[in-house]
Amino acid sequence: MNILNKKARYDVLGIGSALLDFIVPVDDADLDAFGLKKGEMQLVDESRSREILSRLAGREMQIAPGGSSANTLAGIAMLGGQSVFLGTVGTDEHGAEISRHDSMTGHAITFITPDSERTFATHLGAALHFGSANVSEELILKSKIIHLEGYLFEPPALREACMRALDIAKKNEVMVSIDLSDPALIERIRPVFNEVTRDYADIIFVNEDEAKAFTGREREDALHEIYSLCDFAVVKLGADGSLIETNDTVYRIPSIRTDVVNTNGAGDIYAAGVLYGIASGMRADRAGKIGSYISSRVVSQVGARLPGKISIRAVS
Repeated sequence: MNILNKKARYDVLGIGSALLDFIVPVDDADLDAFGLKKGEMQLVDESRSREILSRLAGREMQIAPGGSSANTLAGIAMLGGQSVFLGTVGTDEHGAEISRHDSMTGHAITFITPDSERTFATHLGAALHFGSANVSEELILKSKIIHLEGYLFEPPALREACMRALDIAKKNEVMVSIDLSDPALIERIRPVFNEVTRDYADIIFVNEDEAKAFTGREREDALHEIYSLCDFAVVKLGADGSLIETNDTVYRIPSIRTDVVNTNGAGDIYAAGVLYGIASGMRADRAGKIGSYISSRVVSQVGARLPGKISIRAVS
């Protein structure tokens, strides 16, 4: 693994789609009616998104900040780390004062079924207009790690921006973290992920389904194969905790028991704990335990982010 940039101002720079989560409880029949596969993310255009939202009118719905990489960067900040996020939002009522584009702010209609699983119908909106010109070489050079969500590698313009960021990081020995994001996404753009994990990744995050989609293997066997591509491999196993392999050592990180409300954001906030730990020079098992702790906090509430600062003093 690359030596951390000790002069960096930021622990982690994240690039991702700045989204809002529209969170709505549904049952499996609703997913069937909308043509969605449980547990996956499906991209939809603006008209389809408006149609879905219209059909959901009158239902209980909560709106919260979202976006995979954005959630991770927010988690790092909550832990006391220094983070910076690159993304675009629209000029509509949901847009915040960051890079704006004259289109609808991206959003993920987040369906939560009674088993606490989350399913997404995502309209990227203004996030689609993030391009190479929005990639700041200056900020990358001031960071210890850059973190990219896998969703960015599907739309061509976003992929081009990612490749520029990866090239800058690689040439300047800034550590690269990639979350592969979704098993269906892996199937759709496997050659792209094969290239970026082989040529750029220092840290790779997958959940159990993504690990199987990417390697064809289960759990520890998948972990070993992913570790052959990078220096720090993570397979998240939900209630069974997680596996980390680095320095030719496998760490089995236990989960923390909690009452699960929904799993939205669990993987993102887990990554925040691990990346915060790596940027702080912690051992891999300590970083993994921080990830488990804060992910147990986020699944016990609605929304992908935790309010306020997070104390990790109780994490042993």
